[in-house]
Order: sequence, then structure tokens, then C-alpha cells
Amino acid sequence: MYEIGLDDLKFKQSLLVKDLTMQATSYSHPLICFSCRNISTNWKTKCTVKIHAPYPSQLDRKCELSGRPHGYNSPRPIKSNRLFVLHNTGDSHPSASTVDDEMNTNHAPSGMSPAFLSNWSPPRYLWRGLSVLILAGQVIVKTLKGKIHWRNTLQQLERVGPRSVGVCLLTSAFVGMAFTIQFVREFTRLGLNRSVGGVLALAFSRELSPVVTAIVIAGRIGSAFAAELGTMQVSEQTDTLRVLGSDPVDYLVTPRVIATCIALPLLTLLCFTLGMASSALLADGVYGVSINIILDSAQRALRSWDIISAMIKSQVFGAIISIVSCAWGVTTLGGAKGVGESTTSAVVISLVGIFIADFALSYCFFQGAGDQLKNCI
Repeated sequence: MYEIGLDDLKFKQSLLVKDLTMQATSYSHPLICFSCRNISTNWKTKCTVKIHAPYPSQLDRKCELSGRPHGYNSPRPIKSNRLFVLHNTGDSHPSASTVDDEMNTNHAPSGMSPAFLSNWSPPRYLWRGLSVLILAGQVIVKTLKGKIHWRNTLQQLERVGPRSVGVCLLTSAFVGMAFTIQFVREFTRLGLNRSVGGVLALAFSRELSPVVTAIVIAGRIGSAFAAELGTMQVSEQTDTLRVLGSDPVDYLVTPRVIATCIALPLLTLLCFTLGMASSALLADGVYGVSINIILDSAQRALRSWDIISAMIKSQVFGAIISIVSCAWGVTTLGGAKGVGESTTSAVVISLVGIFIADFALSYCFFQGAGDQLKNCI
């Protein structure tokens, strides 16, 4: 590419066309072009001609230009245009055509119309929400087809279950004792000591145990899932799995979803048992309410459906935690910063989903007036 300043634009264009005509007829590669662009500031215009050739050898010494650009100030703006010199194979003479750089794109020679919404992309929360639905569908289909990586599933089951028992039981014990303080104080003043156990049993089985366990798992396991898959995504490890012929959904997502859905109901049952035990011990040791009274009241109030509904809730909560965390992980962008943002967002969205699902399931499972506390009075 060579540049030259012009003293007289029309004269130089005609002279260059003449010189380039000789060059274009001597070489089989036909395309040689130069363009004229103007830069106008404060009524001063600098015009530069740029000559493009596929091979520098196509320009002989007559067309070689000095390396120093020469500027020319024009008293009036010069319209920007491009002059294309093409070899005509019919009569061995080149043909030249000028294209205006400021030509309206609606009437461009190529006939291409501007694409509407070409630069628009959906909001991130929208396509992430769609990715959750798509990922959930893929997991269900692959589970029904039996495409399960059992080794990874057992590893994730050990991670979600036994390694999370300690923090879940500790949280459940203190939550149970806190609720016992509130219930026993008020019920004792009303002379309803025999109803304390039934109220605690219903509260733990229906709401406290499933929700508290799900919150702990969302903070401990959901964040780990999102961070791991997010790191694998930004480091292109998921692409490596595809190159090796493994489906990332089969290898990474499905085992985590299955492990969480299996482990969370068992953890909920353990948390319910320890919560009731801690409540009974606190009521007996501090407020003088016998353990036998609390356990007998709990047995009278509880029904099998209360435990079954807790297990169903736990499975739904486990599916929400695992799918949201995995979806946020595999859609991570932006390196280490993106991994941190995806981890935080995954935990927040999981908690919101848990509370919404808890309301919906409670509304479906426990409609109408209940009469289970009548047996405790």
C-alpha cells in the first residue's frame, strides 16, 4: 500500500489510471485499486490516495511512490470516493469505476439490505433461565434412557450426603432449640404443655426440616457445583469432553442432579429426628416438660403424609439446587470474575426458587382446615 498527497485530484486520478492501465495489462492477477478519502477540519482537507495491489511486484518503478507523504490543503472539501481498476479479458484493456464511500447502504451496489436487530442479543437472565429449562429436560430424558455415569453419581452422592451430614445436623439442632424456647414459653402459660410436642413435630416435618436442609445444601453444595462447572467452562474443559466424545450433560450434570435428589430427602429425615430430640431435651431440662409428654404428643399429631410431603419437598428442592447451579456454571463467561458472579447468583436464585417451591407445594399439600392438633390436647 502506497500513499501520495495530491496537488490536483482530477489530474492525479487520470495520471494514475493511465499508469495502472499499463500494469493491469501486464499481469494475470487483475485487481489493482486505490481509494481517495478526505479528512476535513476547519475548512482544511487532507486528501490521501491509497493504492492496493495483490503483489507489490505488480507496481514497477514508474508507479513506485516516495515513502514520504505529501499533504495538500484544498480550499474546498473533496468528496471521498474509491476508484477500482479491473482487467478486461475481452479487449486487454482495463476498466475503471468509482464508488462513493458515502453512498447510502440501502442503494449499495451489492444489493444487501441492513439486517435489523443484527446487534441485539437477549438479556443474560433470559437465556440463563431458558438454559435451566433445557438442562432440566435433558437430564430427565437421559435419566429415562439410562444414560447415567454411575461412578460420578456415587462420588457426588458421597459428597452431598455423608460430607454434609455434620453441618446439616448442627443447624437443625440449634433451629429446633430456638423454636422450642418460643413455643414452650407461650404454651406453658396457656396450660397447653401436652400440645408442645405436636406443634413442634408438625412444624419440623412440614416446613423447618426440608427448608433448613435445602438452605444448607444450597450454600454448601450448590455454590461448589456452580464454581466447578464455571471453572471448567471458562477453561474450555467442557469443550475437551465434547472432543473426546463425552456429553458434558451425561458426565457432569446428570450425576449431580441425581445425587442431590437422593441425598437431600435422607438428610431431611435425619435433621427432623435430631431437631425433635434437641427440642425434647431442652424442654425437659429447662422448662420441666417431660420428654415422654413431648414424644407422645408428636406421635399423636404426626401422620404418614407429613413425612411423605417432607420427602417430596426435599426432592424438589434438590432438583432446583442442582439444576440451577449446574446451569449457571455451564453458562459462565468472563474468567475468574465470571466464576465468582455465577457462584453468588446461583446460590441466590436457588434460595429464591426454594422459597417459591415451598409455598406452592405447601398450598397443594395442606389445603383446608387441619384437625391433627385435636389429638394432642
